[in-house]
Amino acid sequence: MDVFIWTAKINRKKVLLTLAAVVCISAVAAAVLGSRGTAAAALADPKGVKTEEDRVAYLQDWGWQVSPQAVLVEELELPKELGPEYSQYLDLQNGQGFDLTKYAGKRVRRYTYEVLNYPTGEAGVVAHLLIYKNRVIAGEIMGDSFLQGLALPE
Repeated sequence: MDVFIWTAKINRKKVLLTLAAVVCISAVAAAVLGSRGTAAAALADPKGVKTEEDRVAYLQDWGWQVSPQAVLVEELELPKELGPEYSQYLDLQNGQGFDLTKYAGKRVRRYTYEVLNYPTGEAGVVAHLLIYKNRVIAGEIMGDSFLQGLALPE
């Protein structure tokens, strides 16, 4: 049986510097990749969304290219009590920083825009914005088989 012994002289300072560089690069990459979904949210101010241009710009801040005009505008009255049947929808909205419970029983407008740049190229994808007194109070992207938040998927 052959035994092979290998020895090397290691410069501890160089090893520590290399490890520190790897950790720093990893941290920066994680911060950049992890913040992609929230970066748009920080840019998109839900207040003062009054006009068609404001609504389109709001969706563009999230990364969406949409039709220049809403394809549908509806006036809705939110239920006074948002029961358990709304739990998944409320969770989706809460995850984006929207608290719909504050608007229970209020009349809101829902603007629907055609999404032109959904990453899979899927047709028929729309963006919904719920507006109360010139403020976005909820929003989602919806296709035939999915419902997601406003963050552009990777």
